[in-house]
Amino acid sequence: MPIRTSPKDVFLHLLAIASLYTSAISFMMLLFQYINVLLPDILENNYYALSGAYNSIRWSIASLVVVFPVYVLTGWSLDKGYRKSPAKRDLGIRKWLIHFTLFAAALIIIGDLVTLIYNLLGGELTPRFLLKVATVFFVSGSVFGYYLWDLRKYKTE
Repeated sequence: MPIRTSPKDVFLHLLAIASLYTSAISFMMLLFQYINVLLPDILENNYYALSGAYNSIRWSIASLVVVFPVYVLTGWSLDKGYRKSPAKRDLGIRKWLIHFTLFAAALIIIGDLVTLIYNLLGGELTPRFLLKVATVFFVSGSVFGYYLWDLRKYKTE
């Protein structure tokens, strides 16, 4: 008999995915802004650009300080439930959200690469371009790789 999805399961899975997305976006924004500050573009080096970068850095750090621990604790709680009842790994909500996350990570990689190549063709500095590409691949690739590994490791179908 299959395990039924409880409201608690839905809540924990949605919270885990939402906090993962927020953490990943905040971390990527943080790295992008550090790149912008440490390797400034001479053509856009003005007070407002620098002020905007510092505001984004503060916002990203604040988000990570609050949201990443929520992701870790939610993941820990879900893992505890999986150890108690391994069949919970087959919940429909979990599979749907993981597959949606794989889809979203792939779209983010594609979209960010298009944007970065557009900026490179518009004169973006090469070191900035390469570091931003590395950032996108690191963050999105880590999320994509982890959830793909998780699906394959616990494959039951």
